[in-house]
Amino acid sequence: MEAGIAVAVIVVLIGLILLGRMPKIVQQYEQGIIFRFGQVLPGTRGAGLTWIRPIGDKIVKVNRQIVAMGVPAQEGITRDNVSVRVDAVVYFKVVDPIKATINVQDYMNAISQRAQTSLRSIIGQSEMDELLAERDEVNRRLCTIIDAGTEGPWGVKVESVEIKDVSLPEGMKRSMSRQAEAERERRARIITADGEFQASKRLAAAANVMARDPAALQLRLLQTVVEVAAERNSTLVMPLPVELLRFFERFTPGASDSRAEAGEAEASSEPPDIGDDDVKALESEAQSDAHSLADSAGSAIENAATGPAAISAVGDSLDIPEVPDIPELSPEEKGDIGTVHHDKRGGSQRSTDGTGEGTESD
Repeated sequence: MEAGIAVAVIVVLIGLILLGRMPKIVQQYEQGIIFRFGQVLPGTRGAGLTWIRPIGDKIVKVNRQIVAMGVPAQEGITRDNVSVRVDAVVYFKVVDPIKATINVQDYMNAISQRAQTSLRSIIGQSEMDELLAERDEVNRRLCTIIDAGTEGPWGVKVESVEIKDVSLPEGMKRSMSRQAEAERERRARIITADGEFQASKRLAAAANVMARDPAALQLRLLQTVVEVAAERNSTLVMPLPVELLRFFERFTPGASDSRAEAGEAEASSEPPDIGDDDVKALESEAQSDAHSLADSAGSAIENAATGPAAISAVGDSLDIPEVPDIPELSPEEKGDIGTVHHDKRGGSQRSTDGTGEGTESD
């Protein structure tokens, strides 16, 4: 009787132990793989409570979360012979738990080693400028290389790869800083030259507008005198009327023609205008006015060459009296009055006085 009770107790205890091994809990981010006597059963067990055989079954849980794994820094030489040091980070997850468990012993270590070798390969295939400026393209190439050998055989999908840092030698950093400084200086000079060109266009347009009204130029001259006089200096300013200069320019032969030719040459050799539309309109209008003024001045100078009476056509009122015609002298009067003539035939000298009568002397 006592022996039967002991056997019953042992059987109950064994049943309780086996019953405790049957239920298994799989988390939401995991999947379970059942090994029955060493063989993998097809399919996987999802999240929740699952039951297995207490004898002969073993469950392996595989995490399917995305894993961020850092790749140690790798040193290499780029395609343009620059030594760099690059580190990266790999994002991957398990898409096939059976392959990740059976085909590779430790898929975490395997992914790390493959990422390091692929990173060194990418460094050798790329140039330094690509590693610095084209990070997206390098990341896509690196992700494609790593994923090609992991997703199919290992069941691990590489989501993305990001290069974190690219370390350059100190000499290369100094060279790049000098290059950047030279580029910025070039841009500054171009901007300054562009500003001066546009300012010259504005000044030329303003000069054309002021040239139409002489009073505006005179007012500008007086304003300049006031500005100079306001400073504490020993500068002596002597304003010269602009009309006086224009008066002398009108009587200078060929001045208008030379100015017209110079204007045409400047217009032909002028670089393309990049100013505003209003500046262009003012310049074209000023050029037409300059041509018309040059034509009128040239015609006036040609008329002035025909006689004194044509000078008044230019606009200058000069009172020139009429000069009487000079009478012509007779052949006898054309001789030198008051001089001595020698007679060729007699050798005598003859002198004339004021009345036309002469005396001979031996």
